Amino acid sequence: MQYTLGKEEKLKSKKLIEQLFAEGNHVKAFPFRLIYLPINHGAEFPIKAGFSVPKRNVKLAVNRNRIKRLIREVYRKNKHSFTKNLNEQYIFMFIYMAKKEINYVDLELSIKKVILKFDTKIKENETSMLKGLPPNNTANSEQHACAERSRSMISKKK
Repeated sequence: MQYTLGKEEKLKSKKLIEQLFAEGNHVKAFPFRLIYLPINHGAEFPIKAGFSVPKRNVKLAVNRNRIKRLIREVYRKNKHSFTKNLNEQYIFMFIYMAKKEINYVDLELSIKKVILKFDTKIKENETSMLKGLPPNNTANSEQHACAERSRSMISKKK
């Protein structure tokens, strides 16, 4: 197992990035939002990854670049966890959503949470495809959960 992050593993194609944001699904675990899309990109490694720190959240370029370096390092050390259960190729975009820099240990824990959520979501989609059902729509399930919570809170107040 190589713990490198070479040029062929980085997401650089503007077409793929546009397609990822247009058609991709997402998983959140603070401070990350992982947008992913199963697509055959033709590289040897099953995942091409990109990393983004929005200027809106972190104003100084020095800080944005440091955070991106830390995220790349955490991903490089933990990328084997992403590839364990994959049957197809994916493109990823990690978006850092926090306003301030988070230390390395917390970033590593957050990446591991993202990995777990990604794995469970992929397994759910595979099982639903095997049963002939459409894949789970997270927006609808999140809205349903929110509606259930608000109903339960209203009924407790009465």
